[in-house]
Amino acid sequence: MRLENINAVITGAGSGLGRAFSLALASRSCRVGIADLDLSRAMETLSLVEARGGQGLALQVDVGDPESVAAMAERFYSEWGRVDLLVNNAGVVSVGHVGDIPLDDWRWQFDANFWGVLHGCHFFIPRMKRQGGGHILNVASSAGLLNLLEMGPYNATKAAVVSLSETLRAELAPSGIGVTVLCPMFFNTRLLETMRYTDEFEWRFAHTAFENARMTAEEVAEKALQAVKKGKLYCIPQLSGRIYWAIKRAAPGLFYDVLAWGNRRPWGRTLLLKMAEWGLLQ
Repeated sequence: MRLENINAVITGAGSGLGRAFSLALASRSCRVGIADLDLSRAMETLSLVEARGGQGLALQVDVGDPESVAAMAERFYSEWGRVDLLVNNAGVVSVGHVGDIPLDDWRWQFDANFWGVLHGCHFFIPRMKRQGGGHILNVASSAGLLNLLEMGPYNATKAAVVSLSETLRAELAPSGIGVTVLCPMFFNTRLLETMRYTDEFEWRFAHTAFENARMTAEEVAEKALQAVKKGKLYCIPQLSGRIYWAIKRAAPGLFYDVLAWGNRRPWGRTLLLKMAEWGLLQ
């Protein structure tokens, strides 16, 4: 897919990975639709896009609200006539054990992480079909492939995004619409600002993993865009993610037996924290 001089819409574009996508596309002379729940952040991104020589439009959008996403799709299509690339990026996370994480946190994550992606697909796909093609980039996570402990709702929502993307890959092929699903490991992003926890260890682990991340949001965005350009279904930008996924696919039962074995040991959490410090989860 050509990535120069196209029209692109990005959700969660007010900061973090969404902003990185916006600036990467602005550098390619694209028109960028910047959607975010926080309009002030969306406007900040728009200013940066324009400083890069790009053009754009910033909107306040709640991806968990179908009416809000429907209005977003209508606005961009009425203004631009077509959207070539949709990046379903908005997401949130709450961590802890199943049974400890409040049910409201499960709903909060499903609204943003799953329903936000589905709403984007639902309202943009018919329009992309009518225009004769396009590409959808869904931002999932390696959490959706590996399902690590104490991340139940996040794992479930991201696994659902992977499954949806795999379904759409074949389903949309006759319409000339490509699909890519991005599955990064830990990297520096805005997730820490809104992350919810149930105990102190989870707070320490999350901050250690993000603060020791080797790959930047800009690098993740660039790798994802290259995957879109090449028409790839999966984009797992970090080597660690690709290695763990290969091990899981080769021996899924053994993979989770090892996780369970380590989790039963008193030093299991200490080892996990060290792995985050050593960059083995990035």
